[in-house]
Amino acid sequence: MAATTEEQVERVRELVAAIPPGRVATYGDIAAAAGLSSPRTVGWIMRTDSADLPWHRVIGASGRPAAHLATRQLRLLTEEGVPITDGRVDLRTARL
Repeated sequence: MAATTEEQVERVRELVAAIPPGRVATYGDIAAAAGLSSPRTVGWIMRTDSADLPWHRVIGASGRPAAHLATRQLRLLTEEGVPITDGRVDLRTARL
């Protein structure tokens, strides 16, 4: 993975913090907005520095959460009114 600057980490944090309740963004959306070359970089940042962020509002491009987070993430999104069908977020409706 390419080196990530503190500015890039802070930009990802700002973008994730700005996602309102009831809406989601994909890792790719955040990467593009932050000027990062890969959604995987966003995933790495989220794994290491997102405890105080609405991490559950960032989802994969398929609309499905990672298996190890699925139950918790889908519950949090459902509580916010995000439309979910068969374990998949309706990105057409909920995406920023």
